Amino acid sequence: MPLRHAVSLLALAVALTAAPAIAAPKADPAKAVSRLVASPAFKKAAEKLDADYDRTVADIVALTEIPAPPFKEEARAKAYLAMLKAHGLTNVEMDAEGNVMGVRPGTQTKGAGPFVVIAAHLDTVFPEGTDVKVRREGTRLMAPGIGDDSRSLATLLAYLRAMDAAGIKTRRDILVVGNVGEEGPGDLRGIRHLFNKGPYKGRIGAFFSMDGSDPSRIVDKGVGSKRYRVTFKGPGGHSYGAFGIVNPMAAMAKAVSDLYAVETPKSPKTTYSASVTGGGTSVNSIPNSVFMEFDMRSESAAELARLDQTLVGILDKAVAAENAARSTQDGKVSYEAKVIGERPAGQTPQTADIVVATAAAITALGFKPEHEDSSTDSNVPMSLGIPAVTIGAGGKGGRAHALDEWIDIEKGEAVKGMQVGLAALLAVAGTD
Repeated sequence: MPLRHAVSLLALAVALTAAPAIAAPKADPAKAVSRLVASPAFKKAAEKLDADYDRTVADIVALTEIPAPPFKEEARAKAYLAMLKAHGLTNVEMDAEGNVMGVRPGTQTKGAGPFVVIAAHLDTVFPEGTDVKVRREGTRLMAPGIGDDSRSLATLLAYLRAMDAAGIKTRRDILVVGNVGEEGPGDLRGIRHLFNKGPYKGRIGAFFSMDGSDPSRIVDKGVGSKRYRVTFKGPGGHSYGAFGIVNPMAAMAKAVSDLYAVETPKSPKTTYSASVTGGGTSVNSIPNSVFMEFDMRSESAAELARLDQTLVGILDKAVAAENAARSTQDGKVSYEAKVIGERPAGQTPQTADIVVATAAAITALGFKPEHEDSSTDSNVPMSLGIPAVTIGAGGKGGRAHALDEWIDIEKGEAVKGMQVGLAALLAVAGTD
């Protein structure tokens, strides 16, 4: 066999065994998206979004009023599971982590993948007992979590109805997901499970996270984070009678002071914060235990790892310095660092098909693309090298993570914004 043929066959074998990827769109994706948006089928889908808008608003309200505090999303998940079933998806299920999902099969892949995922998160930041009743003032709806992320969950259902009404078939399978664990302490557990342990592990070729409202937003950089709760311990004692012995508070203070002397790069942006503190026994006692919580973030996985190592070195030196500075006759100061949060950093290049197609969809619908960095569910696939972006559901909103969170449901602007995500999804999934 000629060498060039052997090399070609080897390359083909490698390609077939590699992680799934979504085939490249046409040579000029911007023109292809413009043609898509101008097509009769897309216009019919947009008309369905408009005609069905009251139902979409009703879905937003219904989902918002089902409490979904961190780690307790089950009630909302079950409701969303029923909604997915009612929209005719196949393989509708709840996985072991609590994510709910269903498949809209493609004409080429027919449910076998690779899948184009579009996901919105079920959880909110608000604790149990929070009043989630939706209030209306004019075109504004207000309630905790209504924009982050109930609006997105309802928008995904609207897309399914619009595609069905317009008779749109995609070449590739679309996996619609309502995922758990995006907010704070959830630490992206739902999407981690989807990519690393769930039934679709190794079968996802592109990923959209829908989070928030702004239709011009493209999050193509995932800000990684690492968070510690550091507990400093010592023998403790009477503030007067034991004066002169080591004090874990002094070690903690030095650690904070030394951390804030560290200069981090502005690009890639890398940050740190000493955020929460507590401990001690009484005002007249040398504490035997105090704690500090630290947050570190970066657009770069390498810079985040470097800052992590720097913090550990600072903690070691702060404890050693305190043990050298004062008496250890009753015991030494030590520390324990517990990881309380970790999100991987990642990036989807702006030349990637999913970013180009999404930017083209934003432009075609009359908005200006805004490339951003943030910490969202897209961090996970980005860190794995899988093309991913986070986009908005359309319309306007504000006060996310506040009790008076709001969205504006003025129909014209909202429906126009909703079309962006649908166009981007169809561009990546491909249409017949």
